[in-house]
Amino acid sequence: MSGPLHARGTGAGGSGLPLAPYPATAWVDRVGTVQLWSVEAEALLGYPANEVCGTAAVELLTTRGDREAALAGRDRPECGQSWDGVLALRHRDGREVRVALRVRPLSDREGRAGWSVSAGDARRIEGEDIDRAMMRALFEQFPAPIAVMDDELRYRLLNGAAERALCGPEDEVTGRRVGADTSRSGTVDRVLRRVRDTGEPALGLPVHGSAPSGSDHDRMWSLSAFRLTDPSGRPLGTCQTYVDITDGYRAERRLELLTRAGAGIGATLDVARTAQELADVLVPALGDVAWVALSEAVLEGEEPPKMLGPGQWRLRRIGVAPPGDDWPAGLPAVGAVPPTLPNHPLLRRIGQGETVLLPDRDSVIAAAEGHSELAPLFVPERGHSAIAAPLFARGLVLGTVVVWRTRRPGPFGQEDADLLTEIASRAALGVDNARRYTREHRAAVALQQRLLPAATTDTPAAETVGFYVPAGGGAEIGGDWYDVIALPSFRVALVAGDVTGHGLPATATMGRLRTAVDTLADLELDPDELLTHLDDLVQQLQTEAPHQGDTIGASCLYAVYDPVTCQCTLASAGHPPPLVIRPDGTVESVEVSPGPLLGVGGLPFEATTFDLEPGSIVAVYTKGVIYRDDHDPDAGLRRLTDRLARFAGPGRGLDGAGHELLRSLGDAPARDDMALLLARTRAIDPGNTATWEFPADASVVAAARKAAAGRLAAWGLDEVSFITELVVSELVTNAVRYAGGPIGMRLIRGDVLVCEVNDPSNTQPRLRRARWSDEGGRGLFLIAQLTTRWGSRYTRSGKTIWTEQPLTAEFDPLDLPP
Repeated sequence: MSGPLHARGTGAGGSGLPLAPYPATAWVDRVGTVQLWSVEAEALLGYPANEVCGTAAVELLTTRGDREAALAGRDRPECGQSWDGVLALRHRDGREVRVALRVRPLSDREGRAGWSVSAGDARRIEGEDIDRAMMRALFEQFPAPIAVMDDELRYRLLNGAAERALCGPEDEVTGRRVGADTSRSGTVDRVLRRVRDTGEPALGLPVHGSAPSGSDHDRMWSLSAFRLTDPSGRPLGTCQTYVDITDGYRAERRLELLTRAGAGIGATLDVARTAQELADVLVPALGDVAWVALSEAVLEGEEPPKMLGPGQWRLRRIGVAPPGDDWPAGLPAVGAVPPTLPNHPLLRRIGQGETVLLPDRDSVIAAAEGHSELAPLFVPERGHSAIAAPLFARGLVLGTVVVWRTRRPGPFGQEDADLLTEIASRAALGVDNARRYTREHRAAVALQQRLLPAATTDTPAAETVGFYVPAGGGAEIGGDWYDVIALPSFRVALVAGDVTGHGLPATATMGRLRTAVDTLADLELDPDELLTHLDDLVQQLQTEAPHQGDTIGASCLYAVYDPVTCQCTLASAGHPPPLVIRPDGTVESVEVSPGPLLGVGGLPFEATTFDLEPGSIVAVYTKGVIYRDDHDPDAGLRRLTDRLARFAGPGRGLDGAGHELLRSLGDAPARDDMALLLARTRAIDPGNTATWEFPADASVVAAARKAAAGRLAAWGLDEVSFITELVVSELVTNAVRYAGGPIGMRLIRGDVLVCEVNDPSNTQPRLRRARWSDEGGRGLFLIAQLTTRWGSRYTRSGKTIWTEQPLTAEFDPLDLPP
């Protein structure tokens, strides 16, 4: 085998590729005779050395063309040159074997030429050559970064993409450990060591990186790493490939941020909380410092000015991030109102609904030009890039959101501005919804509070303090109410009720029911009878509900306390029982037999009577006081009992005790209205009452007048004796004439003088104007002129007519009408 064999070979001597391994070797002299034959050559073609050596090498070639080319080269040794190629050789068993040959010219000391021949399996060598060519093309031409590291994780080879995008020039990076590359150290170092030690590849590890030029500080790469080994399996190092996933990563982060904004902003229907939620979403996901400023009108639930002109930019900072000590020193904190801002072009752009991008420090300085005194209020220390977006909803600018970058070096881009615009537009709807809810909620609360009685009352029967706490946390206003109704004879009625449902319909229903209770209380009905009439009213309201789309129902507790007898009588329509704090500090729940909710109908209500020592505190309340997050009324009742024992003990003021009790229930907004009424009972001194009983005889009228006059003289009330005697005379005369006996009479001295006459008749007296010819019918008219008020109430054995008059005479008896 001699000569270059140009006809069949494929020259590659100048390619620069590493030579493939050729294990078989032979030496052919200048005349083409095989002189040396290696063991590997014997294994390749099957000929032992003793059969081949001394024979012509061309005899091993199978084709005529190859033999003729070899002979031509042998006859012209001066033309000999190196040659690499593939030829077909004859195996000892007769089959043809394609062999890759490497032929090199040789000369000895005497200048005689010959050839050194190295041979190998052509199929394996051709495959290795293809692999090498492919790997070289991949390494040099592949657009993604590829880096090769040795066993100590030091850079050894970098392709051009890796130099440009990751590390810098290869001559500067070679030998540097991966840990020295701060953008890919830490986790990457641990992953590469695991790949090197275990041989398991790492695929798709996301890592941050930046170009050496610093043109892009926020690139994201997908790293894959593989271990490199020699043929014996000994680790040589690792190969890393990087795929730029920045666009997908940023899109994913934008989508994630939008998802967080959609889920985390505006769920509470609270304007301030919505603003803070917006700031929390933006930091640190988008920037390092952010604040949300809202118009003061928005905070009140009103609409901001439709056009923002000079002097109208008064926005209060409501939400800031990061909060607490991390907030930059020098910037106004939460709640701060900046000074009146000038008519600046940047503000005009925001007022027109445009998002303003300040990508670098120069643009920030240009924006503050001419108003440097305001810069400390709006530019944080080391702030180099900012975005300001309006909170624009329904054609109104509700406020602004501003985001700064101070720590991260990368500036904001247009994609960031577009992202903030979209987030701000969604947040603006949440702020506007919260604003409108605030307005409606305040209107409902105002209506509710206008429908409730005075918070405090002070009567001879009791000192009372009422509390109403509207629902919070996005819940609609409810229909809870309390009431204190002064009844004749110094008695007092304590009322608490809770209308089912929420919103203005519940509030309106509550107003109707409270008015009905006041009206029925004026009839001086027993508590159970009053609730029966109130139940009838609710059923009547239910007939109207189908046309209004509402369900009407309510619970109610009605209790009447008499300071003369120190007894309390109550009835409940599905309402929680009252609690009593005795003068010794013990707290107990009153055992009642609650009837059904108002509106159910068909079932009776049962009255309960119990004694109350003077100085006791009665607590009536709605279910919002005891129903908390655990939804356990028994636990809530125990909790309220403990709080009352702690805060409403002897010597404690009712107002302070009530506030402390409500605060102790938790700072979180209640999901239901809470109404609480505390009443400290009093007693009428027995020395200020006088009671008589007379038979139904006309002669007792004089005795009744005399008895009343004597008691008034003992009380030092001689000044009102004349009028009182007239009243007693008329009332007792009517009882004798129309009702029969026995006749009872009672005088009670308090802040007014009460005169009561009771008889066994159920016929109510009726005031009328008598004609000039009538012999009677003027008694009640006369009583109405002499007293401040009068009335009649049914008892279980008849009726009682009562009058009230001042303790001093206010007119001359001679001025009485004829």
